[in-house]
Formats: sequence, C-alpha cells, structure tokens
Amino acid sequence: MELNLPKYEFSLRKHSGSTEIFDALRKKYVVLTPEEWVRQHFIRYLIDEKGFPASLIAIEKGLTVNGKPRRFDAVAYNNHGEPLVLLEFKAANVKITQKVFEQIATYNQILKVKYLIVSNGITHYCCEIDFTTRTIRFIKNIPPYDELK
Repeated sequence: MELNLPKYEFSLRKHSGSTEIFDALRKKYVVLTPEEWVRQHFIRYLIDEKGFPASLIAIEKGLTVNGKPRRFDAVAYNNHGEPLVLLEFKAANVKITQKVFEQIATYNQILKVKYLIVSNGITHYCCEIDFTTRTIRFIKNIPPYDELK
C-alpha cells in the first residue's frame, strides 16, 4: 500500500501461509499486517530521516492500565533510558480519530512521555505534552531526535 512516507526496501517472506516482514529492531520476521506495514515504514523514517537511534526504540512493550494488560506500538527513549516519545500506529485505511488519541493518552498516563506521535502512514500527528500547565501543543512537522531531548 502506498504511504505518505519515503519508500524503503524490506525483506519479506512467505511462512505458514502468511507474508512476513523482517523487523530489524526485534531481529525477527513478524506477520505483515496493514498496521505492521505502517509501523515498519514509520520506524525507518524516524531512524533514517529524523535521526532517532535504533538502539533507543522499543516495539510492542507491555504495561498495565487500570489493572489490565495493554501493549503500546513503540516508544523511543532518551539517552538516559527514559521514555521520550510514545508512538501509536494504525493501518492506512483506519482514520485517526479522537478514540486513537484517547488510547495513546491512556498509555501516557503511565509512561508520562513528553511527545506523542500517531500515524496511519498517510496522516501523522505529533504533539508535545506540558505536564506543568496540563496542555497539549500539536507540532506541524515531526522534529529530529536531537531537538526532542
């Protein structure tokens, strides 16, 4: 599917009747879903175009929200190992709605990151959280990693 991101080459394979894509961060093949296609492109975009260190990005980590296990799509850490950017991905055919922002905001109640990024591969949103003033500021373009620290 065509995305609003640079084109990247990925290693794909057929396995047990499914197409899989090699995830360089997890160092394994994973089932290629429409959401995974967006995640792989966006993570490469962050690394290749925005200077995010691959070693400071984690994929599909678990957390507990209101006593229930949840899993967020990705997080980027600062150089001190503290969560800095929380990322939520949807398939390209899924609209980014208020519900998507509520989902990532719920995860952020636990992680308390300064930046949230939501993307369906077509539309990307980045916002900065100010916990002191309890405000959210949308940022037009995703800043390079060095500007986020």
